[in-house]
Amino acid sequence: MTSIRFARALTLAATVALAGPAMAQDASTAEQIVGIMNKLWGQHAGLRANHAKGVVVEGTFTPAPEAAGLSKASVFKGPAVPVTVRFSDATGLPAIPDGAANANPHGMAIKFKLAEGGEMDVVVNALKYFPVRTGEEFRDLLKAVSESGPDVPHPTPIETFVKAHPAAGTAGGTAGTPSSLARQTFNGVNAFVFVDATGKRQAFRYRFVPVAGEESLSKDEAAKQAPDFLMREIVERIGKEPVSYRVLAQLAQAGDATNDATKPWPEDRKTVELGTLTLTKPVADSAQAEKALLFMPNALADGIEVSDDPLIDTRVQSYAVSFGKRAQ
Repeated sequence: MTSIRFARALTLAATVALAGPAMAQDASTAEQIVGIMNKLWGQHAGLRANHAKGVVVEGTFTPAPEAAGLSKASVFKGPAVPVTVRFSDATGLPAIPDGAANANPHGMAIKFKLAEGGEMDVVVNALKYFPVRTGEEFRDLLKAVSESGPDVPHPTPIETFVKAHPAAGTAGGTAGTPSSLARQTFNGVNAFVFVDATGKRQAFRYRFVPVAGEESLSKDEAAKQAPDFLMREIVERIGKEPVSYRVLAQLAQAGDATNDATKPWPEDRKTVELGTLTLTKPVADSAQAEKALLFMPNALADGIEVSDDPLIDTRVQSYAVSFGKRAQ
């Protein structure tokens, strides 16, 4: 099933890459999103439309005993499996300073190599909730930003948008600059669904918590750092010793919204240990490795399914469009 989903994603990416000018006349929401990103930050050959700056490392995921009771997915059974992880800064600017405010939220994408073959992807970032609920709203948010230059009269398009979408004005404040990517908690803002061996379903959101503990810098401290301090430090740290994260699932209760990423679930919701992500090795050529990597939120193992969150499909489509462009 995973291989089929991944093949479909690659087919979509190839279709977008070959579609040419005719498709621009009837652009999908995903194409519009990527187009506005390219307008905001430029189109950089071979790089992602968003989270363009990154670094790739490798390691393993070791499941916790509790995980197998929630899901029949093979990744939660048996021995550790290999993983490839890409850390990233926000925006499509490949040279953005790691400590810049616009580099937040930092992201982490994980590709699990399943024991039975195939792959499973998880894409998380430092936000505690997302600014908007749907792909159309995300497109409109980006459009409002692109139309709100310093000479635009007030209320600017972004001011008008934020007034109508309150989470867009507050979500960014939930993520700051960490002292190290090894000291950053990464959250899954989208809900997914576990399916156990009996068919029981349980909605959840991922949370990756650093074993070393969280540590953030103030805006002044972040501004004083070298432009590549986070990317360089994580590579150097992993070269000396393993970096680990507790992989948790926050479980939804009845009434918790699974189709609205702007609404975090209450902190008193039960969390379950899924396992430990341990990063042990920087890849030899990170720049080359990340060009070939495509992380798709719907590339899942049997036993994990997408929820009714509309942003998941938007992310899948947008990543495919971006991949198609950078593969040209």
